[in-house]
Amino acid sequence: MVDTLIAKRHLMANKKQTLVAMLGVTFGIAMFILMISFMVGVNQFMEDTMLSSTPDIHIYNDIKTDYTTSIAGEYFNDRNALVLVHHPKPKQVTLNIKNAYGIINDLRRDPDVRYVSPYVSSQVFYNYGPVQINGSIDGVNILDEAKIFDLAGKMVEGVPENLLSFDKGIIMGRGLAEKLDLGMGDMVTLTTPQGTTMSFRVVGLYAIGISTIDNTRSYVSLASGQQLLGEDRSYITDINLKLRSNKKARVKAVELAKKYNYKSDDWETANSSVLAGNIVRDTLTYVVSITMLVVAGFGIYNIMNMTINNKMKDIAILKAQGFAGKDIVRIFLSQSLFIGFFGAIMGEILGFLLSYALSRVPFPHNDFIALKFFPVEFNPAHYIFGLAFGVVTPFIAGLMPSLKASRIDPVAILRG
Repeated sequence: MVDTLIAKRHLMANKKQTLVAMLGVTFGIAMFILMISFMVGVNQFMEDTMLSSTPDIHIYNDIKTDYTTSIAGEYFNDRNALVLVHHPKPKQVTLNIKNAYGIINDLRRDPDVRYVSPYVSSQVFYNYGPVQINGSIDGVNILDEAKIFDLAGKMVEGVPENLLSFDKGIIMGRGLAEKLDLGMGDMVTLTTPQGTTMSFRVVGLYAIGISTIDNTRSYVSLASGQQLLGEDRSYITDINLKLRSNKKARVKAVELAKKYNYKSDDWETANSSVLAGNIVRDTLTYVVSITMLVVAGFGIYNIMNMTINNKMKDIAILKAQGFAGKDIVRIFLSQSLFIGFFGAIMGEILGFLLSYALSRVPFPHNDFIALKFFPVEFNPAHYIFGLAFGVVTPFIAGLMPSLKASRIDPVAILRG
């Protein structure tokens, strides 16, 4: 009780130093909360945007032609002859998945798989009067595709179910529709690389927020896609999967590749550069934030050191009156902890207010970024970490000067 009273008197006697030390912790914690909340929000937004255009697992036929043997080698049936074939070209290579519906039914029974979406994909030319743009078309079961990519939440006009209601309907990316000067109800003609043409009516516009997709990709029904490519209903080129936990995607993709003998790409592998960028930003944020907290800790150390130097005679008198070294440590360490704890609490409040204010700042208008406000993530773990670091740092900063004060020889001080 006496220790606490003495510590309080010391703090109140040096209000300016106490306030400066407390504000150092406050702004250190506040900036840590603001930076980590904003950076995690940015990473989460980028990951959500990435997952909105990438399935957890993508299964497709990765064409690999074996050029190790040739007809020429069989014709010149001479082991002593060297036969070289320049620029061999594959012939009659099909892109579809064999026994696709058998694989699809098997995947739907897999307990790790939530949604399965088979589709046919092809490069096409979009023709609208004199305008011709290269892009791609996906023939899908729109209900399955909408579940995987949440298309309903990305529709600018119309709804995904329009593909079921209109014959030869097409849902286009908003950027592609603007390039072609198309709107709801307009007709557009598609031409495949094989020369097949077919006209579709625009029944919906979507915007994912990635220009390379919104400017090139469209959706038609699976039957229309197969018809456009001149294939039957068993023709499937790709299968998209959404798992119950996308954390299992990497392991699951390897398992499915071995099971079905088709290429299986997980979302992490397909977007490794984006994930690497997230790691770099997270590391930078933590390094800068922790550096700020450490600097605040050194500020407390300097102030505590100055306080002890100014209180040398007081410490000598206390020890002469019977105060032990551990009592002196408690007096000055409690001052440091008081500064750290209340500074951290005020920093948490200020950090939350700054983060909330940033989350309400409108994001600059951009046709291809589906974002209204700056992304900020309010994670309780960040506040717990900030509070813990805000207490531990002042504790360490105050411990060393406190130990120094406890070892003072009162006789030497009083003699001057």
